Amino acid sequence: MPARKTCSQSDTPTTGPRLWIVLARAYGALSGYAEACIAAEGLCLSDFMVLEILLHKGPMAISSIGEKVLLANASMTAAVDRLEERDFVVRQSSQADRRSKLVSLTRTGRTFISELYARHARDIEAVTSVLTKRERDQLRALLKKLGLAAATATQQRAKSHLSAPAQQTKRTRTERR
Repeated sequence: MPARKTCSQSDTPTTGPRLWIVLARAYGALSGYAEACIAAEGLCLSDFMVLEILLHKGPMAISSIGEKVLLANASMTAAVDRLEERDFVVRQSSQADRRSKLVSLTRTGRTFISELYARHARDIEAVTSVLTKRERDQLRALLKKLGLAAATATQQRAKSHLSAPAQQTKRTRTERR
């Protein structure tokens, strides 16, 4: 009986769409694992992200936290409300702008997220340990390269779509003459 081919031994070329599927599945699996570990501690991912950003960046305005963790203002307010109920964060008026509220960790919150983040880092390290240091470095560089190319392509597409209506209007005026 012939040996089964693995993905790396496949004769099928790694096309862009195939790569997209592999990336999406890998991200989904890693994300699912991380979310399950975080949920075991009684937090949802958005609450964890808020605590983590406050741990590493210090007190911030709700809108700034939202920009960093990619949450809408309404979702941010709900997350801060949940964390405030658990005595993990507190809202304080900003010295620079009294209309703005800064969110900061309480002592309880700092202790909780410091310990949780350490476990989270170990959990992610355990999963990614299947890769050698060299493979991790290569993967990081390749993913960064791919991400930058996608961002550039998105910007170029947006520019071409913005200029398309202007070109269309110009053509319509010419056709009327």
